[in-house]
Amino acid sequence: MAADSQEPTKPDMVVAPPAGDGAGDVGGVASKHGPPVPLHNAAAGPPVPLHNAPSGPPPVPLVDNGPADRGCTKITKRIFPDAVLAKVEMDRKLSMIKAWEESEKSKAENKAQKKMSSILAWENSKKAAVEAKLRTRELSSLGETETGREFLIKFRDSCSCICPWQEKLEKKKAEYAEKMRNQIAAIHKEAEEKRALVEATRHEEIIRSEETAAKHRSKGTTPNKKFLGCF
Repeated sequence: MAADSQEPTKPDMVVAPPAGDGAGDVGGVASKHGPPVPLHNAAAGPPVPLHNAPSGPPPVPLVDNGPADRGCTKITKRIFPDAVLAKVEMDRKLSMIKAWEESEKSKAENKAQKKMSSILAWENSKKAAVEAKLRTRELSSLGETETGREFLIKFRDSCSCICPWQEKLEKKKAEYAEKMRNQIAAIHKEAEEKRALVEATRHEEIIRSEETAAKHRSKGTTPNKKFLGCF
């Protein structure tokens, strides 16, 4: 009778596990060879860290703020070249102003040098003319002809005593020499005045060119087009 009371087990029927096997498995189904596998509807616990995970800080994601950042980039790209071009233009103007200043100073120096040379030539020619004129008058006092002058010179040198005419001749020579020195001194004084005037003009032109260059630098402008045409 006991054998007849046991019903055969069907394939579709699930046999309940013994009470002692699944007593400790709460919220899951017991596995035969391992820990219980959690079901989908069970409460998820904290993730299990992996041993191969990187230990450094997580990468910061790139955030695009949209048209605002793109607009700032366009403005920066537009302003930066303008500043560079402005600096290049200012450097070009400063170099042109410096070249103009050096050219004006060189012109003033060359002009003054030419005037100094002409003044020196004028002084030398005037001195030579005065000396020649006075020398001619001195010789004419000794005689009218070259032969008479030579004879009187030889006689004066051979005479041991001082004759009245010789004393008179020496007096005239001293007067001629004094007159010659005065004329030469007057010529030299006039030449020095001309040199001082030339030097003052040169200094004034140099100062004027420096002041003009300083004004152009402060205003950011360039000299006149007459100078710029040579570039």
